[in-house]
Amino acid sequence: MLIQACLNGSRAPGEHPALPITPEELAQAAADAVASGAGALHIHPRDAGGAQSLAAQDVGAALAAIRARCPGVPLGVTTAAWIEPEFERRLTLIYEWNELPALPDYASVNFNEDGALDVCNALLAHGVGIEAGLGTLDDVELLRTSGIATRCLRLLIEMEDDPADLALQLAEQMIQALDAANIKTPRLLHGYEESTWAVLAAALRYGYDTRIGLEDTLCLPNGRQARDNAELIAAARTLAQQAGRISS
Repeated sequence: MLIQACLNGSRAPGEHPALPITPEELAQAAADAVASGAGALHIHPRDAGGAQSLAAQDVGAALAAIRARCPGVPLGVTTAAWIEPEFERRLTLIYEWNELPALPDYASVNFNEDGALDVCNALLAHGVGIEAGLGTLDDVELLRTSGIATRCLRLLIEMEDDPADLALQLAEQMIQALDAANIKTPRLLHGYEESTWAVLAAALRYGYDTRIGLEDTLCLPNGRQARDNAELIAAARTLAQQAGRISS
């Protein structure tokens, strides 16, 4: 199974002592995460002021720094609408990635955002893989009716910061809906904040890929604040070994 490291997400600079912001910090965090067992990476590139950015120069700088430290490790970025709320501008920024020396291997697309399918088509036009972000049954229905599931690299079944029992109920409902639609695209299941570790345990039970990192939680399963992304990856790897999903 794949453990993807989500290194920074939308967290503000300083929210955690080891939160990586600059290309150099992201590259170091990525190398440490890979050494701890991460098989893929997901980042939110930042501009010079530390704000999330979809601009080609910021995306390119982060990609280049990480790939210099982690050659061959699959590397993806976000396309989140909150970074650039004006849709046409956001789509233009994504198309401008085509000017980069090297593109991301994949990008996540939140299916609850306006224009999600247009963003998918822009990525496909570049040859960038799609991680379809599904957080509701409506998102699953959009995926089904769009017919784009077979063109996605993987499906991200993403639980919000809900109590664990509610997150697990919704995850089960979404999985049943995907099964009913006969959608066979590989699945990655993960939680956020309060639900993170319970949902990761569910991913292990289902045999799905999963992810962990400072984007999703700052804490280890025992509630202690993690030292960094690498410690979170190591904890997830230990759980996966105990569940028999990966070898020691």
